[in-house]
Amino acid sequence: DLKVQLIKPTIAAEHVSEEEAQFEATFSADVSYAKTNQPMASLLDIQGSKLDTLSTGLNVDLPLRTGGEIKVGLTDYSIKTDSIYSVYNPSYNNSLSASISQPLLRNAGRRVNEYTIRIADYDRQISNAQTKLEAIRILAEVDKDYWRLYAARKLLDVRKKQYDLAKALFEETKSFVEVGKKARIELMRTRASVAEKLEAIIEAQNDVQDTERDLKQILNKPGLDIESKTVLIPSSEPDPVHYDIQSGQMVNNALANRMDLLALELQLAQDASTIEYRKNQTLPLVSLQYQYNVNGLGPKRSDSYELLYHNKFKDHALGLQVSIPLGNEAAKSRLRQAIYERAQKLADRDSQKAQITHDVLQQIDKLEANWQRILAARQTTILNDELYQAEKRQFELGMVTSTDVLNAQASLADAQQSEISAISDYQISLTDLAYATGTVLGAAKVQWEPFVFESGKK
Repeated sequence: DLKVQLIKPTIAAEHVSEEEAQFEATFSADVSYAKTNQPMASLLDIQGSKLDTLSTGLNVDLPLRTGGEIKVGLTDYSIKTDSIYSVYNPSYNNSLSASISQPLLRNAGRRVNEYTIRIADYDRQISNAQTKLEAIRILAEVDKDYWRLYAARKLLDVRKKQYDLAKALFEETKSFVEVGKKARIELMRTRASVAEKLEAIIEAQNDVQDTERDLKQILNKPGLDIESKTVLIPSSEPDPVHYDIQSGQMVNNALANRMDLLALELQLAQDASTIEYRKNQTLPLVSLQYQYNVNGLGPKRSDSYELLYHNKFKDHALGLQVSIPLGNEAAKSRLRQAIYERAQKLADRDSQKAQITHDVLQQIDKLEANWQRILAARQTTILNDELYQAEKRQFELGMVTSTDVLNAQASLADAQQSEISAISDYQISLTDLAYATGTVLGAAKVQWEPFVFESGKK
């Protein structure tokens, strides 16, 4: 599950690189050949004018972050003709041109033209935040599954111990019945109790296997797959400690650390950038263009390039283009949509902050309640153990029946189960509180690195 999540930031980072590439220069080349034969009127007859034209061009286009574009091109023409009016045959004509165009209102400026890069980078940060949130959730699930397995194994130990006690009581009762100190019905009761305890062991063992399978699935460790027969034994014992938690400080920590809230703040930043961009798109389109040409001509290509080099024949062109949409309702509508979407997210942020506060306070209350459960369950276990020992002594003295002993034994098992449940629930509550505050529990030393594919691997 972690591997799946860690790929997402890598994909988002590549999208940022894709958007940044829109300002890369582009090189292009073209070659064309034309052979024409145009009819021309003369004094004697209609004659043809044959032309063989070979044209090559080299161009470099450079988009600017200000919204403009620079173009540089070199064009080479060679013409062969049978016209008697041609001075040079063949003739070579070259042209070196440079032009720049720059929007002045709409699409003008780095801020507007880097909008898609900014949005992609926000998406990358949102992906990072969401991935961290999922990573924290997965790590929290590992902790919780561990304590569920701990509780299931401890309950299995209780069931086995109860079975041993029931079996010992059965053997003891059997001895009493054989010497005539107890009625045979006592033997039947204790034998039934042994069967019940065996059934409880089977159910507890099945719970252990199910919980163990859940932990194996989420760990996904080589050699420890779901179908493996490897037995998982929890080695870290719980050490319940009562914490005096400052609710206000804990809520503030949650509001500062929660990745889902950070993702929403980044979306709000995206919306603010979108509103800024949409405002610019409502402006008229005004573009300024300038072009500079240097021309060369000669009977040889070298002569043409030499003339080009000396920069004798040059052209200048300056232009202004204006486009104003009448009404401009489409751009205005998109602007209003962006404003409404940001207002919606602002309301969602307030709702999410309230939900986070609710979650943290709820987990604090659960943690305190589970601590009180531990104290109560321990006291109950001690008292029920004393009661069981007293009932057992009474039974041996013939003052009570086996039913009283079995009832005391069942009460002791229930108390032990409640204590185990309270302890595991307390540990799980710590994990849930850590998750509610946007952190992971303990000194896990988790290092955050997006997944990177190794070259040569699929």
